[in-house]
Amino acid sequence: MFCTRCGRQLPENENFCPTCGNQLRAAAAAPLMPRQNRIAGHIRLLGILWLAVSAFRMLPGIIIMTMMKSGFPFGGDPDVPPFLPKLLEMMGAMFVLTGILGLIAGVGLLMRKSWARIFAIVIGILGLIDMPFGTALGIYTLWVLLPAESETQYRQISQAA
Repeated sequence: MFCTRCGRQLPENENFCPTCGNQLRAAAAAPLMPRQNRIAGHIRLLGILWLAVSAFRMLPGIIIMTMMKSGFPFGGDPDVPPFLPKLLEMMGAMFVLTGILGLIAGVGLLMRKSWARIFAIVIGILGLIDMPFGTALGIYTLWVLLPAESETQYRQISQAA
């Protein structure tokens, strides 16, 4: 047998020419590698991002609630409408509540809990209105977890955990 590129004589069992590297016949097919799970690499990052964004979301809520409890910004000023301190305190509580929900989603994703996928999707949809980080995280969450293929892959990951 001869190489079709350089003309060197080769033994019959060669697949490649040792001189020029020309492929002489189709190499045996490599064993099929298991298909990589599409969401496996994204779940950990998604959980960490939910934890980080939620912690930063809770900070202003804690600050607002602390200030309202101490009466700091208004100090009994009679010109301040009486509903304003309570309104700000409720806004602070909403920041803290949404932060806690995000922390639950992040921990659930990191622990590969079966309920965490749906919970993160719902929280991601709600987070879309929180510009800019909540919107970005919501879009990323929906991109990773929403496709039907992701449901079966996440189920496999959560059962293995």
